[in-house]
Amino acid sequence: MSEGITPSAALRDDHAERSLWSACIDRLAQEIPEQQFNTWIRPLTASVTADGSRVVLAVANRFKLDWIRAQYAARIGAVLEAIQGRPVALELALAPREAPVRTTPANRPVFDPVTDQALGELPEVAHAEPAGTAVPKTRLNPALTFASLVEGSANRMARAAAMHVAGSLGQLYNPLFIYGGVGLGKTHLVHAIGNHLLAERPGSRVLYIHAEQFVSDVVKSYQRKTFDEFKARYHSLDLLLIDDVQFFAGKEKTQEEFFNAFEALLAKKSHIVLTSDTYPKGLADISDRLVSRFGSGLTVAIEPPELEMRVAILINKAAAEGAVMPEEVAFFVAKNVRSNVRELEGALRKILAYSRFNLKDISIQLAREALKDLLSIQNRQIGVENIQKTVADFYKIKVADMYSKKRPASIARPRQIAMFLAKELTQKSLPEIGELFGGRDHTTVLHAVRKIAGERQQNTELNQQLHVLEQTLKG
Repeated sequence: MSEGITPSAALRDDHAERSLWSACIDRLAQEIPEQQFNTWIRPLTASVTADGSRVVLAVANRFKLDWIRAQYAARIGAVLEAIQGRPVALELALAPREAPVRTTPANRPVFDPVTDQALGELPEVAHAEPAGTAVPKTRLNPALTFASLVEGSANRMARAAAMHVAGSLGQLYNPLFIYGGVGLGKTHLVHAIGNHLLAERPGSRVLYIHAEQFVSDVVKSYQRKTFDEFKARYHSLDLLLIDDVQFFAGKEKTQEEFFNAFEALLAKKSHIVLTSDTYPKGLADISDRLVSRFGSGLTVAIEPPELEMRVAILINKAAAEGAVMPEEVAFFVAKNVRSNVRELEGALRKILAYSRFNLKDISIQLAREALKDLLSIQNRQIGVENIQKTVADFYKIKVADMYSKKRPASIARPRQIAMFLAKELTQKSLPEIGELFGGRDHTTVLHAVRKIAGERQQNTELNQQLHVLEQTLKG
C-alpha cells in the first residue's frame, strides 16, 4: 500500500466506486464498533479504477491518515480483495484542498497546518486581554515534555493527538479529552502540550490546574464576590489544561462556571485539554451539557503500559537518576509491576535506595529483596479466583461457568476475558491458568489472551470494560 498526495480524477468511475466501496463499507460496518466506524471509516471517500484493481481513499488530514493506515488499512485491503476476488492496490491520500477563503482587511484566514485547508476566519485582533489582567502563572512542570515521555502502543494515539494540539492551537481536536487510570501519564501529556506551546509561542497565556483547584477558585469567587477577576483569569487563556474533571461530580455551581469558561474559550479559538479516569459518557453526576461538550472534540485513551514500554521506562528513569538498570532486572520488575508508571517509579526508587544503602550492584536478587513487601501484597490482592468472580459479576454469569464446558458467546466471551486478565495481572503460567479454568489446555488460554489483546486495540467498548475490570481488581 502506498500513500499519495491527492486522488487522481482519472481514477474515478462512478459505478465502480458505488459497487466496490459500498460493499466494502457494508462489511466493515458489521465488523467495526459503531463509534470507531463513524469516526474513521464513514467519512472516507473512494476513487476506484474502472476494473477495480486500485482504490484511493481520501482522508481529511495527516493525523487521520496515519491512524487509519496503522489501524484499519490492512483490514480494508483484505475486504476489498475478498469482494473483488483478486488483488486490489489500496492507497491513502490527503483530500484535495478546498477553494481559498476570501479575506477582507479586517479578517485573516486560518488554515489547518496539516492539510492547508481553510478552517474559517479569525478577527485580526484576537486574544485581546481584559484590562488589568496579568499573564497567569502556568503551573507547568518544565521536565514533563514530549521528549521525556516514553512512547508505546499504550499511549501512541494520545501522544499523537497531543502533539497536533500543541502545534495547531484552537483548530484541531478541541477539546482534547484524555482518559485512563491513575499513573498512566495523562498529566505528563498535558504538561507536554503546554511546554511545547510556550517553547513555540512564549507569550501564550497557558494554565495547568487540577480540577479541585478550579472548584476552590469557584468557591472563593462566590465568597469574595470576585466574579470579574475569576472570569478575567480563565476566559482570557489561550490554553487551559485541567486534570481529573471527574472531581466536578455533584458540584453544580462549579459545573456551571466551567461550562461558561468552556464556551468563552472555544468562542475565541482557545484550546481546552481535559483528563479523566473514565471516558466522557462514563462520568457520574456531571451535567449532560458538559458531558456533551467533553465529547465534542477528540477523546483518546491511555492504557496501562505494555511490557516493553515498562522496561524502557525503568531503564530511562534509572539513567536519569545516574544509575544503570540491567535489562534483565528491568524485565523482572516490569513483569511484576504492571499497573501504571507511578508504581514503576516507586519500585525503581526502592531498588535504587536499597542498592545505595547496601553498597550492592543492581541485580534481580537485589530487586527481589527491595520489592519483597510490594510483591507480597500484589500476590495476595489479585488471584485467579478473584478475577473469575469479578468478571462473572461484571457480565452477570455464574462463577461456575468459568470452569464449565459451556460454549455460548454469553459465557465463552467473559471466560476469555478472565483468562486474559489472569495472564496480565498474576504470575501464573498458561498451564496453571488453564488448570484453574476447568483443566483447559494452555493453548486455549494462549488463544484467549491473544484474541482479547488484539481486539482491545480496535474495540472501544471492550477496552472500556477491561479498563473498569482492571481498576476494580487493583483496588
